[in-house]
Amino acid sequence: MDLDSVTQRLRNHNLTAHNRTLQDLNWDHSFVRQLPSDPRTDSIPRQVLHACYSKLSPSAQVDNPQLVACSQPVAHILDLDHKEFERPDFPLIFSGASPLVGALPYAQCYGGHQFGTWAGQLGDGRAITLGEILNSKSERWELQLKGAGRTPYSRFADGLAVLRSSVREFLCSEAMHHLGIPTTRALCLVTTGKLVTRDMFYDGNPKEEPGAIVCRVAQSFLRFGSYQIHAARGDKDLGLVRVLADYAIKHHFPHIENMSKSESLSFCTGDEDHSVVDLTSNKYAAWVVEIAERTASLIARWQGVGFTHGVLNTDNMSILGLTIDYGPFGFLDAFDPKFTPNTTDLPGRRYCFANQPDIGLWNVAQFTTTLQAADLINEKEANYAMERYGTRFMDDYQVIMTKKLGLPKYNKQLINKLLGNMAVDKVDYTNFFRMLSNVKADTSIPDDELLVPLKSVLLDIGKERKEAWTSWLKTYIHELSSSGISDEQRKTSMDLVNPKYILRNYLCQTAIDAAEIGDFEEVRRLLKLVEHPFDEQPGMEKYARLPPAWAYRPGVCMLSCSS
Repeated sequence: MDLDSVTQRLRNHNLTAHNRTLQDLNWDHSFVRQLPSDPRTDSIPRQVLHACYSKLSPSAQVDNPQLVACSQPVAHILDLDHKEFERPDFPLIFSGASPLVGALPYAQCYGGHQFGTWAGQLGDGRAITLGEILNSKSERWELQLKGAGRTPYSRFADGLAVLRSSVREFLCSEAMHHLGIPTTRALCLVTTGKLVTRDMFYDGNPKEEPGAIVCRVAQSFLRFGSYQIHAARGDKDLGLVRVLADYAIKHHFPHIENMSKSESLSFCTGDEDHSVVDLTSNKYAAWVVEIAERTASLIARWQGVGFTHGVLNTDNMSILGLTIDYGPFGFLDAFDPKFTPNTTDLPGRRYCFANQPDIGLWNVAQFTTTLQAADLINEKEANYAMERYGTRFMDDYQVIMTKKLGLPKYNKQLINKLLGNMAVDKVDYTNFFRMLSNVKADTSIPDDELLVPLKSVLLDIGKERKEAWTSWLKTYIHELSSSGISDEQRKTSMDLVNPKYILRNYLCQTAIDAAEIGDFEEVRRLLKLVEHPFDEQPGMEKYARLPPAWAYRPGVCMLSCSS
């Protein structure tokens, strides 16, 4: 075959791969085929024993469902033709009202620690996974409908979701991805045409809100809690921890399955006895270390961009190190280390911005305890995983903050002083770092002119605070001047890591308000905005402004888990 023929065949393959219809998706269903199932297929709430999932179909009632928004980049991942979004039956399929050809829907069983306390069985109370597809790159992707109806794990809830929370999850899933942060994705958002009753503030004043369903997409929705539930149930279910670990390693960590003894992944633990952990002799130890490191890296990226998850329960911790389950999240506006977007978290602020690294470690510790209970790892291996968490977090965080400031090397004192100043003056986190790239590395600039590039973000500060900021800037400029990098080069590199646009809660609320009266244009506009967070985007500057006064009212900056 000549070169031209080969080239044409490759072109045809690529064209075909990314022009699949919904009927042409390449389903695999390894989760359903290889893991034990609940023998019952009804949705009556109950304890599901000796099983990883329950088979059932979406059951949310719909009435003329409408497509609110869709993500073309996610369609591309799935090899799905963008024209499929225009199908008249698309909203029916992704509201669960019409079955998707080839799907084998189920809800996953898991447990978790909620706010530090073991909560027992939780599971997919309103999420129903349609199954897994393999794309043209042989990547495995799960499709899941969130808000698709009651499951055995719904407890006292209705299994539905409202438009308010669904808009937030859809937009933030895509916003985080384009910020370079590992996350579940979102293919589409549809309204159900039905009303759902919710008590947003848990104050005894429920109201009816529009119902909606998000199609979430991830390579796996397995969480720490997927393993915890089986370990918590004792000997009869303990073997499922190993079964589920083997499944995850085979399909999502194949490099660990194929690890060679010659790789000699042996490490000193740092203990007084200088003992060694050999990760090549126990694949489960290698696995938990990688999960710990992925988790640490994820949370370091959250801290870098000012993201607060709000509900870091162990059932919301992905084994793949993805941001998962967008409830009352929030990006920092005015810098406050104690910021929490979750009204339920207010008394103790367990999940506030500053606590996220420590909570990540606490959650990893619960996960290692589960694997120890199943005799998959020993205490030294568990301790080593937690040690690696701490090392990886600090390594990644230092790199991120060094890049954000455009420094030639990490300077702990300088960065700590900066964050202290920002907290005192409630400086906008995103806008400050974006404006910082305008500072010139010129040590001859007079003191009274140093703050000029930051004038728009250092608002209403008095003489004493101006002196504090001037002092910091002089030290900062001195550091920059030693780098040998031009101001233009530094600005370019800083603007590639400091976004101009983030998904501020008030922007979400504006889109939600419009969507609730049937206008979906602002949701779609925000989607396009967050797909290019580092670009200037002329004409969109208003989306980078400081939040208006109304943005700080309850239900906008502070949210409950009600959705």
